[in-house]
Amino acid sequence: MNKHRFQKLTFKEKVQWIYFNGEFVTSIRYYKYKVNLYLLDRLYIELFYNNLEDAVEKIEVLDERSKRMNFYTDQIKLPRL
Repeated sequence: MNKHRFQKLTFKEKVQWIYFNGEFVTSIRYYKYKVNLYLLDRLYIELFYNNLEDAVEKIEVLDERSKRMNFYTDQIKLPRL
């Protein structure tokens, strides 16, 4: 799986790929979300879960230059991809 191919999947297909093929890494709190970080092949994928709505609202490939990387690297040492 590569970034381009993953982004072309439907929302439902993304959820299935993550849950069946992804490896859970860690989670953070980010505004109203609990964000679960998964490693899928060589991609870090964020799954944004809204507790109040009891629903996954978005799924994004994590850009390693994102400021959110600091939230993860403060908790664990992420391997370089």
